[in-house]
Amino acid sequence: MDSKRRAPEQPEQLVAKPPSSIGEIPPSSAARAARSADDELPRARARLPDCRNLGVLLRILLAVNAATLVGAVIKTESLGELGDALIEFPALVQPVMILTLLLLAAAQPWLDRLRYAIGAVCVIGITAAVVASFDLLAAALGGADAFDVLPRHLFLAIVGVVVLLIGFDLRSRALSPALVEARLQALQARIRPHFLFNSLNAVLSLIRADPRRAEHVLEDLADLFRALMADSRALSTFASEVELARQYLAIEAVRLGERLRVEWDVEQMPGEARLPALILQPLLENAVYHGIEPALGPGTVIVRIFRAGNEVHVILSNPVPKTGERRQGNRIAVDNIRERLQLFFDAEARMRTREHEGRYEVNICVPYTSTDRRA
Repeated sequence: MDSKRRAPEQPEQLVAKPPSSIGEIPPSSAARAARSADDELPRARARLPDCRNLGVLLRILLAVNAATLVGAVIKTESLGELGDALIEFPALVQPVMILTLLLLAAAQPWLDRLRYAIGAVCVIGITAAVVASFDLLAAALGGADAFDVLPRHLFLAIVGVVVLLIGFDLRSRALSPALVEARLQALQARIRPHFLFNSLNAVLSLIRADPRRAEHVLEDLADLFRALMADSRALSTFASEVELARQYLAIEAVRLGERLRVEWDVEQMPGEARLPALILQPLLENAVYHGIEPALGPGTVIVRIFRAGNEVHVILSNPVPKTGERRQGNRIAVDNIRERLQLFFDAEARMRTREHEGRYEVNICVPYTSTDRRA
């Protein structure tokens, strides 16, 4: 009897946890929610930079070339010598850097399994081995004596690697508060209060006429909020995201009926591919809120997901109502999604929005990966 009396309290607790909206949550409640989210999440351990990530590679290239430019300026005394140095220094540094990055990219899966300190030593060792190989090869081809230039080159290479590792570690630590903040924003921005109220009203209207359908709607709503409360640092799969999106649209279809039409083009979707959790649902919620609800007639939301090479594309579009019927949005969901894509994939992920031929379109491109990883 006690378990039966306590059972109805569980959905109320589940719904009460997420804040209703960014504008309505008091500052003290926001602070408590942030601390609670921070306490629930395990502390992320230090990780080596991913040398297969485009953003990491771009930052390394810019840092090394900037250091090379500074070294050329310091070493030369005239503009004529500076021009020669700007040609000589990159010719010496670029091959070493490119080969080192290729070796580190190939060894990345092995390095990820090591502790940070051991992995950092391995990175320094690989870099030193490449530098020594190039100097010995140059000496064998009749260049400068390797024993004269090798110690200086090794010292500069090791210092450069240490500085880069410290820089990436500091950047990771600087971004770590953004993970908690992004999760809090997700709790606030994902499910609008009007959607929850409308869904509950739709369930109330179905309880007597179609109790079984009302039960299914409540199950879908519970699954949606369960996904909302999950750890937002872990990557989900496209198959899970599409299933969750279908559940959300099934809830909206109870209220909107024939006005909501959805076209799915997911035959070429790699279901095992990974992406941040709850990416599709906020975009579909925006599509319904801005494209379907204001219109008097039916409207079609189109979802297309496919793989092209090493990338997975998501294209979602909805009709744009007439100017007088448009709802002004605050772009919270779109900005939140863009931020989380950058946290997980850095420069390898892209997100574009546009209006084209009477439809609003969101285009997301993420790198194909079937391995779970955390931001």
